Formats: sequence, structure tokens, C-alpha cells
Amino acid sequence: MVLKKSNFLSREIKESLSNKRIDIALAETFPEYSRSRLKKWLENKFVSVDKKIITKPSHKVTFPAVINLTIPDEPLTEDLPEEIELNIIKSTEEYIVLNKPAGLVVHPGAGNKSGTLLNALLFEYPELNKLSRAGIVHRLDKDTSGLMIVARTEESFKHISDQISKRQVVRTYQAFTAGKIERSGKINAPIARDPRNRQKQAVIESGREAISHYKLIENFGFYSHLEVNLETGRTHQIRVHMNHLGCPLIGDPLYGRRRRFAKNTHQKLREVIEGFPRQALHASELSFLDPSMNAEVTFKSKLPSDLVELRENLINQV
Repeated sequence: MVLKKSNFLSREIKESLSNKRIDIALAETFPEYSRSRLKKWLENKFVSVDKKIITKPSHKVTFPAVINLTIPDEPLTEDLPEEIELNIIKSTEEYIVLNKPAGLVVHPGAGNKSGTLLNALLFEYPELNKLSRAGIVHRLDKDTSGLMIVARTEESFKHISDQISKRQVVRTYQAFTAGKIERSGKINAPIARDPRNRQKQAVIESGREAISHYKLIENFGFYSHLEVNLETGRTHQIRVHMNHLGCPLIGDPLYGRRRRFAKNTHQKLREVIEGFPRQALHASELSFLDPSMNAEVTFKSKLPSDLVELRENLINQV
């Protein structure tokens, strides 16, 4: 196997990782690679600490220490490329910004082995098979539309992942709720998997910190249009938080079934909402530090046609 200079990574561990297991230190020090991939490289003698090869996951590291990682020149994803149309907003040597349509799954998984955003990216950018998760650093739910970032290099993957973990990436969403919200506000309510339904998340006191800021854009009788900014990025965060407020997203099949309609909803609008095929949520703005310039860049996406039509129906029925 011929290894290039780019196949060798060397990073100092954080002081907080002192006396932690090497597998934990690896996952936090090299977040661009999956835990399973790092474990395989550890077992195959591709990991050293201060130039001493380590193979046991239980080995403890002490601060200060330098972890050296040798990356085999092999594909990091076994998923197949597929020709699926992508709406690319911007493509640089470091990253891609795209507009994901509603209905497109981000990662292959149970029930979605193909036809995903990841498959489409591998077709359009074959070199992404050398990156963990094909460079996808964050995700949107299948039926949420809008802006996403995809890294094109290991360095930009780590750079953008670090920004997300440090809450430096600004993510703004447009949301339409079944319920009247009269003022802007903040929701600070921890989220964890719902013990009664494994498909759902819920506000649970012992859950992970979750903070959403929402700004009232307009009311349509007892329905609302909000702009929501995420301070954290928990699974289904906006959907769970809006449901927690008693104002679930219009069309949400998982969290909004019990309160699909606000009070005093006319029959025609009921039919519109009943037929709306997804949660009314769109990732409309994304700001982050460009890895090559270390300067903030901002991208915006207009409401897609289905949400424009929904808004018009809400206006007409007031």
C-alpha cells in the first residue's frame, strides 16, 4: 500500500481527554471519521500515541499527548453512487452548499438503502468516497427542505464540525405552526428519545440540552409563521419544541397528529392541511466560517413552492 503525506494526521488531545480510553479520545480528536472506522484502524496498528503504536481500545491516554493516525488509501463509504438531481447553491474546493428538497433522505439506512442524498453526492463528486459519511457534516429530516453543508476535504470536515460543536454555525428555519404564537421567545427544554415511542423524541428532564429561539413573522388567525434559530442541534429539535409549546408544525406526521388543526379552522383549510404531505419546515439560512478564508459566509434559500402555497391558503382563510 502506497501512502501519501495526506494519509498521516497528527493531533494533540484536549486536556479533558486525559485518562480517557483511546477509542474515546480518537472519536473526539478525529470526528470526521466514524467510530467503527477508527476502531478498525486501531486494531490494524494504524494508531500511535507519542509514536508508540496502540491497538487496545481500553488503553488510557494522558495529557499532553499526540495521537498519530495513518489512514489507508481506501473508500470510506461502501454506498453506491446514483444519478439523482441536486440543487447546488455553491461548490468550492472546501465545501458544497446545497438546497435539499423535501422527501429526500440524507443517509442510507433501514428502509432507505439507496436513493439518498449521500448516493447522489457520490455520483456528482466521486472523491467524497474518501470521506466519512461522504462529507455530510449535519443532516435534515427527510421531509424538511432547505440548506445543508457538505465538506469536500478532511480538513474542512473537521473545521465545519468544530464550528457546529462550538455553536458557531447559524441555522435559521421557516416554520408554520397549528396554533397561535403571539410573541417571539426562547425554548430551553432538554430532549431525549421518547421511552414510549422509539421513533420519537420528547422533552425529558434528563435529556440533552436543547435551545431554540423563535421570532414571530405573522399570524393567520390561529396559525403562525415563525423564524427559528437553533442554538443546539438535537434530533427533531424544532418539531419537538413546537409540539411542547402546544403548537406543532403543520403537517407533522409524527408530532402533530393529535393537533392537526387550530381552533375555528374552516373546512376548506382543513382539507388543505389534511393534504399537506410533510412538516412545514424549511432551512432558509446558513452562516458559517469558510474554512479557506476563515471569514463568515451566508447562504439563503427562499420558501419552496409548497410552503408558498400553504401560506397563501392560510392568508385566504383568515
